[in-house]
Amino acid sequence: MKRTDLISLIVFPVEILIGYLVALAGSQGGDSLNGTPVFMLTVGVAFLVQWLAFIPAYFLQTEKFFDITGSLTYIAVMIMAVSLSPSMDARSMLLFALVVIWAIRLGSFLFTRIQKAGKDGRFDEIKPSFIRFLNVWTIQGLWVTFTAAAALVAITTSTHKSLDAFAVIGALLWVIGFAIEVTADSQKSRFNADPANKGKFIQTGLWSRSRHPNYFGEILLWVGIAVIALPVLQGWQWIALISPLFVTLLLTRVSGVPLLEKRADEKWGGQEDYETYKKNTPVLIPKL
Repeated sequence: MKRTDLISLIVFPVEILIGYLVALAGSQGGDSLNGTPVFMLTVGVAFLVQWLAFIPAYFLQTEKFFDITGSLTYIAVMIMAVSLSPSMDARSMLLFALVVIWAIRLGSFLFTRIQKAGKDGRFDEIKPSFIRFLNVWTIQGLWVTFTAAAALVAITTSTHKSLDAFAVIGALLWVIGFAIEVTADSQKSRFNADPANKGKFIQTGLWSRSRHPNYFGEILLWVGIAVIALPVLQGWQWIALISPLFVTLLLTRVSGVPLLEKRADEKWGGQEDYETYKKNTPVLIPKL
């Protein structure tokens, strides 16, 4: 067995254990269905959907519906949360709407992008290995759990409070973050679609203010979700704040900024215009 396969085999049960512990903590003080916490059920579904989607993906050796599956999972667990929770309020419906809108937008954007590109190079070495490819799908289940935790816990909790300043501030942060992410993605798509820009890097629009404005918008909108959820969290439910922390760490330390910065340095490193852009433009938080 290859070393990478062995590592994936070891990591696999760890991922499931982490998901279970988050589900257990977030379920404290939450609504239940026939004795089973609703939040725990949504976490279970988040993983189950990934494993079911993995089966055809592995046999067809394709990653084309990986991203769209992730987005559909967000929508599925949110619908499940609001459907199984016996008492819904305005805060819950607000969180439901914001997460679903985000998931539909991002899912359609990523699906369209991979259809045009034909493939995602990140999966080239992973797809042939059963355990490594399964591990990637399992990680996506954990990603959905972590990211949506604040919204799901707030929707399934037995504690309810009317909309307040937290809801207003959180919604405003979400709107700003969502607008930044959508605008940045749109600007980059138009830039890449222009044949005249082949081989060039984008440094216009929001990309002149930040090297990764779309990631900044993504982080900001999930902070907004967490702020909306804050007033109804209690006890172990505070584990839900892992949501914005996870998104921030993932995008700034793991698969987002570091990966793209490395690729950019390999393509344009040493070019005067790129080095100047890199020197004068913040990595994440846009300059005013």
